[in-house]
Amino acid sequence: MSVPARTVYVSNGRAGTMTPIAAATNTPGPPIPVGRGPGLIVITPNGKTAYVTSDESIVVPIDTATNTPGPPIAVGVNRPGLHDQPDGIAITPDGRTVYVANIGSGTVTPIDTATNTPGTPIEVGVRPRAIAITPDGKTAYVVSQSRPQPPAWHSYEAEKRGLPQPAPDSRGTVTPIDTATNTPGAPIDVGDEPFAITVTPDGTTVYVAKTWETTGRPTSTPGTVTPIDTATNTPGAPIEVGSQPWAFAITPDGKTAYVINFASASVTPIATATSTAGSPIEVGDGRYAIAVTP
Repeated sequence: MSVPARTVYVSNGRAGTMTPIAAATNTPGPPIPVGRGPGLIVITPNGKTAYVTSDESIVVPIDTATNTPGPPIAVGVNRPGLHDQPDGIAITPDGRTVYVANIGSGTVTPIDTATNTPGTPIEVGVRPRAIAITPDGKTAYVVSQSRPQPPAWHSYEAEKRGLPQPAPDSRGTVTPIDTATNTPGAPIDVGDEPFAITVTPDGTTVYVAKTWETTGRPTSTPGTVTPIDTATNTPGAPIEVGSQPWAFAITPDGKTAYVINFASASVTPIATATSTAGSPIEVGDGRYAIAVTP
């Protein structure tokens, strides 16, 4: 039986294109135009379609058999004075729905992959940044860096017009979305300005990193990771890690979650059975991404 050809896709933010690379030969193909500022990519489990976000408030589907872009899919909320753009994307394990976090409008747009049709935007918190979906596909968890609206986040349009600004509220939340109905549940408090999120392979726990320090504290201040019990959507006690936890990787057996500490040149292992942090592992400066072999 022949093995299907594999392709690596790379988004080129400044060029407005995607580059397909044939994995068998490591040969790049012709760039695929996808709109201004392409960013995040997800691929359907069957490998037939790649979806890439664009700063033009669209998601572009790409037929992986031909590397042809399809009609762009409008996401977010289109209204005067609002600059909306996708800033997080995830796909359900069955490949039926893509969820896109729209940072400007505080919403998540579901996309039906059978028709590439966007559904009604789902209101979550202010500045949604990341999405994680449970392995059973039943719940999408969305990280928002501030309270659910209202109060509104800082408006640059209001600033230019000399209008009063509401005080920003940096207390972040995670909103669970029932994927069967696309209904948001009660927001879960997780601390100031959360950023990164992951879910264990068994789907029992979601981990959320409080990344940005906004209170004037030094970068040596420890950051925290909040575990959420998915059975009850209850947050547990914050786990102290390094400064500015930035990104996660979890071992395939689900026993250990590793978190990068952006400001303290370290990686902290977390034992998922007890949600306790181990000794930080020193790494190089400028740490940014993390992955675990299968």
